[in-house]
Amino acid sequence: MSQATNLNYSRGTQVKVELPENAYRELKPGETYEPMVPAAAVVPEVTLRSILFGIVMNIVFAVAATYLALKVGQGIETAIPISILAIGLSGFLLKLGRRRSSLLENVNILAISTTSGIVAGGTVFTMPAIYILGLNKNLQMSDTQLFFQIMLVPFLGAVLGVVFLVPFRGYFVRTMHGKLPFPEATATNEILATGAAESSGQAGILIKSFFVAMAYNFLSVAGKLFSKEFSTGIAEIGVGANAREIDLIPKLTNLTHKIKAVFSLETSAAYLGLGFIIGLKYATIICCGSFLSNLVFVPLLSQLDLPQLKSLNAAIPGTSAAEIWKFVPRVIGIGGIFAAGILSIIKMSKVIVTALSEALGGLLRRGNQVQSNERTEQDIGYPALAMLGLATTAALFVYFRFVVLAGIEGGGRLALIATVLALVLGFLFTTVSAWAIAMISTTPLSGMTVTTVIITAVALLAAGLPKGNQGMLAVLLVGSVVCTCLSMAGTLVTEFKIGYWIGATPRRIQWSAIASSLLASALVTGTIMILAAKPGFVKSELTPEPLSAPQANMIKSALESFVGTSGQVPWMLYGIGAVLTLIVSFLGISPLAFMLGMYLPMGINTPILLGAIVAEKVSTGSKDDKLNKARSDKGILVASGLIAGAAIIDVLLNGLSILDEKAFGNRVMPALDFGRRVLGSGDSALRAQNWLGLIAFVLLCLFVYLDCRNAKPSQKTTSVSGGH
Repeated sequence: MSQATNLNYSRGTQVKVELPENAYRELKPGETYEPMVPAAAVVPEVTLRSILFGIVMNIVFAVAATYLALKVGQGIETAIPISILAIGLSGFLLKLGRRRSSLLENVNILAISTTSGIVAGGTVFTMPAIYILGLNKNLQMSDTQLFFQIMLVPFLGAVLGVVFLVPFRGYFVRTMHGKLPFPEATATNEILATGAAESSGQAGILIKSFFVAMAYNFLSVAGKLFSKEFSTGIAEIGVGANAREIDLIPKLTNLTHKIKAVFSLETSAAYLGLGFIIGLKYATIICCGSFLSNLVFVPLLSQLDLPQLKSLNAAIPGTSAAEIWKFVPRVIGIGGIFAAGILSIIKMSKVIVTALSEALGGLLRRGNQVQSNERTEQDIGYPALAMLGLATTAALFVYFRFVVLAGIEGGGRLALIATVLALVLGFLFTTVSAWAIAMISTTPLSGMTVTTVIITAVALLAAGLPKGNQGMLAVLLVGSVVCTCLSMAGTLVTEFKIGYWIGATPRRIQWSAIASSLLASALVTGTIMILAAKPGFVKSELTPEPLSAPQANMIKSALESFVGTSGQVPWMLYGIGAVLTLIVSFLGISPLAFMLGMYLPMGINTPILLGAIVAEKVSTGSKDDKLNKARSDKGILVASGLIAGAAIIDVLLNGLSILDEKAFGNRVMPALDFGRRVLGSGDSALRAQNWLGLIAFVLLCLFVYLDCRNAKPSQKTTSVSGGH
């Protein structure tokens, strides 16, 4: 199938311009796989251009991934858009008379830059809970202390993820070659392989949609020309004593106030892009969970009086639709997510045993022989890996003992238990995360993190951990270590497989991932601290429209229930969630997706479903399969640009808002608010903004649909499935 040619960056052994015929199928007895860049080829790999471009991409996508996860509860897969931009850079340099980037340079760009999504995924699930619980104020942390408190833990977790996964690399990429589909790795690999021989126009498609999303979200967030959320319910104006409510659609007052059935849809471009990538199957499951939570449970429970509701959850403050959802159906969702995490571990138990035996067998074999001299099989040496693991373990223990648990009786014992829990749970869940990504490009990170938090809370409390702020912080940090460890394992197994197909040096991928994790940790931490100041994570007079931070709020609920001084564990609601998880699982539906739908606000899930519907219409709009594929593939690029553009402009505007308050005297942001000048003020203007929000989102859907229909079958694009 493949024709070999000596590309202008290669010396010696020739480099293929196409993937070998056996790249995606199981190998026959005695057959071997030879990558596009053979082990003997001399090809640029870790170069100044790959390092600098990787760092730039790390910065951009650290901000984008952090913001999106805090806003919508879903991470973004950074490998695909970054690989497209890397190919675009290669074509640009070629036009300037420079050499084209090598395949291995582009793999190194991925290794450096995708840690942004890794660290964001592991950090936003847990660390914003410090702000939500008020631990920074209660424990009197300065901004400097808080920065290092947030940054250090995910970095150590990311390093552990590398240490734990390296022994499994051979099993996942070589032993299971052709047996695991690796959907995301396949898509990224096709992009890199396509761009190896000629420059691609894919980067231009992504960049165009990036700026469209920036302009669209600017009109909504800063210009306030249309609402950030369409709702059939009420709008809250002001905070505290000055707060009041208006019906956004007066004709639906009975539904809103008596039945308490409210439909909502957030209008950010990011949700449309996310839904396009997630696809109709999972978007529908998520939305069904949301509809059950908001349109069945809430109206049903609204018929009960407050004392009856408090018998379900003593913390519920009132009987509004929002309060009922937050304190009953949402808590059921937490129990369901926990149960889904347990089910995942049970289902993966055989995989854990098989992969572990393979890894240990490889370790014993390598202990009796010199490590392979072939460049494409060189991992970090096992002595160095052991030293790295021991150093990380020691750093974790010192951190837990002398920072987190300082002044607590029995702090040494508790720090030892916390460290052991982080190591054991991280190691056990690593193979689950890697296998899930290799199978369906989705990993149950939420479920496994909640599972970790609950197991850690129970174990440390039994060992004498006092309830309260320090106890909650200790449990939270163990969860953050494990969460980042799993996030690293999921992404790194993808890069290992891409490196295997193309012929990259595993050791260089591993060291690049470790080094760039430090940068990503600092960037993600800085983004979280900016967003904590504005728009915030908790509603107040200073932050009237906070980010939902769904995973961190879920962790906060679990911490308050188990480790809080006045927390009460709502066992019945957790149990109902667990039973629902089993029922949904028996029906063959993804329980994690369904229970996430119950847990996340409806306004987040409905635009994702519309985005998935657009994707379905794009991919089935013609009888020509090649044309459908070209349209769908272009849509993936458009969606990636929408996600990145929306996230970047929102973070920039929030940063500008902070500067406006502290340095410019609140002069800049009001000047950008031209929506007020166009629509006026008052209740009628708010109702107009509400309808304009829905119209704007529908028009954006139409733009994506029509833009994708312009694709031609000859375009060099690649299919993508799923996200995690």
